[in-house]
Amino acid sequence: MLIAASQVWGLAAACALLIVVPGPSVLFIVGRALSYGRNTALASVVGNAVGCYLVALCVALGLGALLTASTTVFHVLKYLGAAYLLWLGVQAVRHAGHGLHPATPAVPADGRSTTGGRPWRSMRTGVVVAMTNPKPYIVFAAILPPFVDPAAGHVLRQLLVLALVPIVIGLVSDTVWALVAGRARTWLSGTPARLRTTGRVGGVSMIGLGVVLATTDSGH
Repeated sequence: MLIAASQVWGLAAACALLIVVPGPSVLFIVGRALSYGRNTALASVVGNAVGCYLVALCVALGLGALLTASTTVFHVLKYLGAAYLLWLGVQAVRHAGHGLHPATPAVPADGRSTTGGRPWRSMRTGVVVAMTNPKPYIVFAAILPPFVDPAAGHVLRQLLVLALVPIVIGLVSDTVWALVAGRARTWLSGTPARLRTTGRVGGVSMIGLGVVLATTDSGH
């Protein structure tokens, strides 16, 4: 058997606390939910998971070690990610409440977004956010190798299979946060004015996340 159950459970235990405790991905998802609604947030969750798996592939091919060793590459990726988050936040603030008509409900009863673009666009946003954040590269590079069994062979395949463990845990956790934040948006946004305020709060949270990412030197 390529992957033993002990490897999976050990990795799950190591990742659970890191993932379940709210971090940057949670703040991003909550910001998307408050700005655009549940469906946009859920699409962003899926995109973020896909992006994280692509990060794991990059780590398996050696990019994680490059980021750890190269300050220049680390900071270039970090600032790209921060700039993208700042842009997303500014867009959310600028367009908060756009498309609303005074005679229509501020938020649909099922929590769907009144704006926010197509699901594929939201998924793409999640992918880009995941892949331009250097922290997942470093986390994957630190967490995955200890659970690989070199004697079993196929090390690259083991890394890619084991990477599914934290990604699935993160997918479940982020989905819960998206649903809760989407419900909060519905509850808070009874009028167009309140909806605009809620959307702006979500945008500001993404701007704050971008600032934190740009000014934090975790890993270097």
